[in-house]
Amino acid sequence: MDVSEATRDLLFRLGVSAKYKGFSHATYAVILCIEQEERLLFVTKLLYPDIAKRYKTNWKAVERNIRTVSTVAWKRNRILLEALAQRSLDECLCATEFVNVLFHAVSSDVSQALISL
Repeated sequence: MDVSEATRDLLFRLGVSAKYKGFSHATYAVILCIEQEERLLFVTKLLYPDIAKRYKTNWKAVERNIRTVSTVAWKRNRILLEALAQRSLDECLCATEFVNVLFHAVSSDVSQALISL
């Protein structure tokens, strides 16, 4: 399973459907972070602008759309989101935290798949 497929699958399990723009934005964010992990440290300078360019929007819209899917995931499958975050969540994750959680979940899944080859 590739990174894109694993991220989409995880988002579906979290209760987020592809009807949200943030679904595509979050998926692409994880792909970009797998390519260059440093993007997780500079989301407004390195990550969101690259996503915005691909989807012909601005970085603020990207952040808002990812925040929306984070809220949806928190409302629909909080138990899984808390398991992925490895802590209890009193409120939904901000966009940056949500991308971080997705990145770590997917990168550990992908690395485990590569190890088993």
